[in-house]
Amino acid sequence: MQPATWKLSRGWGYAAVALALLAVALYLHLTDRAPAGFPAEWDLRLREPIEAFKSWAIRSRGEHPIFLYFFDPLRSAIEANLRGLERFLLAIPWPAIFILLYATGYRAGGHGLALLSVAGVALMGLFGLWTESIQTLALMGVSVTIALVIGIPAGILAARFPRFEATLRPLLDAMQTMPAFVYLIPVVLFFGIARAPSVIATVIYALPPAIRLTSLGIRQVDAATLEAADAFGATGWQKLVKVQLPLALPSILLGVNQTIMMALGIVVIAALIGAGGLGWEVLDALRRLRVGQALEAGLAIVFMAVIFDRVSAGFARGSQPRRQGQGSAPHATLRDNAPGWLLNYVFWSGVLIFVLVFVLVDADRGLLRGFPAGWRISIREPVDALVEWMKRNLYQIGDLPIGAGPFSDFLVIYLLNPLRRLLQRGLPWPVLIGLVGLVAHHAGGWRLALGSVLGMVALGLLGMWEQSMDTLSQVLVAVLLAVVIGVPLGVWAARSDRVEALLRPVLDFLQTIPPFVYLAPVIMLFHVGRVPGIIASVLYALPPLVRLTNLGIRQVAPAAVEAADAFGATAWQKLRKVQLPLALPSIMMGVNQTVMMVLAMVIIAGLVGGGALGLEAVNGLSRNQLGRGLEAGLAIVSIAMILDRLTQAWAGGRRPSV
Repeated sequence: MQPATWKLSRGWGYAAVALALLAVALYLHLTDRAPAGFPAEWDLRLREPIEAFKSWAIRSRGEHPIFLYFFDPLRSAIEANLRGLERFLLAIPWPAIFILLYATGYRAGGHGLALLSVAGVALMGLFGLWTESIQTLALMGVSVTIALVIGIPAGILAARFPRFEATLRPLLDAMQTMPAFVYLIPVVLFFGIARAPSVIATVIYALPPAIRLTSLGIRQVDAATLEAADAFGATGWQKLVKVQLPLALPSILLGVNQTIMMALGIVVIAALIGAGGLGWEVLDALRRLRVGQALEAGLAIVFMAVIFDRVSAGFARGSQPRRQGQGSAPHATLRDNAPGWLLNYVFWSGVLIFVLVFVLVDADRGLLRGFPAGWRISIREPVDALVEWMKRNLYQIGDLPIGAGPFSDFLVIYLLNPLRRLLQRGLPWPVLIGLVGLVAHHAGGWRLALGSVLGMVALGLLGMWEQSMDTLSQVLVAVLLAVVIGVPLGVWAARSDRVEALLRPVLDFLQTIPPFVYLAPVIMLFHVGRVPGIIASVLYALPPLVRLTNLGIRQVAPAAVEAADAFGATAWQKLRKVQLPLALPSIMMGVNQTVMMVLAMVIIAGLVGGGALGLEAVNGLSRNQLGRGLEAGLAIVSIAMILDRLTQAWAGGRRPSV
């Protein structure tokens, strides 16, 4: 049988099985035999042994060896370092911090980055969030240091020992797939509620990029360079220290950058278990629906994220070996041509001023400790006033059926509610699981189908079927909206350099903002509920989809486009029949990233009325119901794994055959 005929018959086979499953669902409904959700008696009730284990852990915390000699010392060490770093940072006079920050920013990226860094930190103080920002900075410092101390050596071992790398890979996949909420539940169980557990959760969340990019950088060292080191009789240690690590430094520093950004992205979530700092300000404001307060704290997190991102990326770029004749940015050229003494003068002058101000002027009186209380710029009142105006004028514009209210009603009435009813009641659970297995088999074969079916069954066995279907309906709607917006924007950017240039800063901004910050402005227009979570999810997930769509179309082979032109194809025909099909693997990878980011954001939206698994996880943490929270966390992981594997397999299957 010819391949095309075989594919056609295979497609008809899948369609026939799908129609048979739908016919079974229709028959069950017509005969009133459709099951009302997943059987409740099949619930494994994992929450009961988990709660019993929690009770044992609480009773044994002061006597069991694992707590006395591992968890408690680890917690105490982290707390001591965190308190010490926080006290040290709070004791530094704010002018000295500005000087040191300027010097660091200058060495990373020139005067522009230095001024941006100082301005960002100054705005944190002007918002009255100096202490909270220092607390977050201390949490970041300890967390990132621990993550790098573990991640870089692990990455080196993974690069040198393939068997270790193969063992580590599924663990890193699971760590990157799990939404951040899931880390908090077992951490609370063993470490309690305080800032030390927040550090542990942040380390777990931020560790994978440090390991992966360190391993990648060492593996990509040119083989000829290693052979030359061997020819000179270098030992394994000398080859690592003097050849591999220096050449892998750009990749390692990129891993440091990603580790910092991921650690900063979890600071608000970590506030649920006592992290404090800026995360608590955002969380408290969201709970009280104080949009102005939430926006101030959210902007402070954005400033911190931008500073960390630009400075670490600047050092990563500066570590790349320069080829002869290679161009560079103007500020890099200026720094490279400047005498070394000038750079040292600028940096050490800042250090000297810091020492003089701190030791000689301010050590006893403490006049410069903490940002001046009288220096304030508040946007709370105008933002809250803007919220009231938007509620009155944009919720519904006149008598027209347009505005935030009608759009919200449309999403709820015509998309969210029907899809939730379909998943919870319309499709009997055996039929729905069968359809998921069918789609998985079509995308990736029997192994993926079996894993997907078992994952769906696990949702019911955890007692989270109804909540999981609610979450799944929100994820599907958000992904649909993101694809409808993101793919056309990516196509437009690929066809116009000017559009790409205009979109780039917007996408950079959206990627830099931590997830929680999206919720504050969205609440301005939409009441609490599922819709704010959907809108925030779309904003959060758009950048990778737009970027990968743009990249995929731009990377289409010029010969294929020229052939289409030679056949007289119109621009629309060329896009639809050549560029989009060849760019489909990249677009599907963007869809994969969008699905995972939407799932993470929909869970976070449980704090503002999104309900479903997000609310279950939040309640499990806030009400000390760890069993229920862990069940919700496992359900989240199951959905994440199913959607991740499905979209990855689908993306791989779309690759054009050569």
